[in-house]
Amino acid sequence: MNHLAHLYLSQTNVDLMVGNFIADRVKGKDLLNYSESVQKGIEMHRAIDTFTDEHAVVMKSKKRLFPVYHKYAAVIVDMFYDHILAKNWEEYSPISLKLFAQNTYKVLQARVGEMPKSSQRILFYMSTGDWLTAYATEEGMNRALGGLASRAKFDSKMEYASIDLMRDYALYEEEFTAFFKELVAFSARYSRSDD
Repeated sequence: MNHLAHLYLSQTNVDLMVGNFIADRVKGKDLLNYSESVQKGIEMHRAIDTFTDEHAVVMKSKKRLFPVYHKYAAVIVDMFYDHILAKNWEEYSPISLKLFAQNTYKVLQARVGEMPKSSQRILFYMSTGDWLTAYATEEGMNRALGGLASRAKFDSKMEYASIDLMRDYALYEEEFTAFFKELVAFSARYSRSDD
């Protein structure tokens, strides 16, 4: 899953949110530099990634993309799923996506000093470009995919992936809906145990 899903699954727990946001950039013993509750957010992020990567429904989505995008299929599915979550946000949250995004940027910016420099840069670009709400539009998703493609080490073709999403949109949406219900249940144990 990409940023929006990870942040959504953190619910209102700020430490889980911070940990979920920085997890990909915290390596090895650096984990010990964070409070136990932020470490739990990092652990949650990694568990979500493993659950997602191993889920049969997600594998179907990736398999459809693999012939063209190869190893980048997983990254593209993460983006597609964030797009579908954003587009159907009102089905998953009582607050608007815009308000959720504004609150999330504010919460993360208040804790920016705790973050690795790379996370600080991502947060700056995410908040100034309002990525979380931009995911809801095809244009916003295209921009995000183009950004990923420009940073890929190989010719990923990710900048063209939305063509495949639009062609098979109903399938991806159906797969996301089935998968995300299970992911929400899986993730709930992290937020429940910190109450």
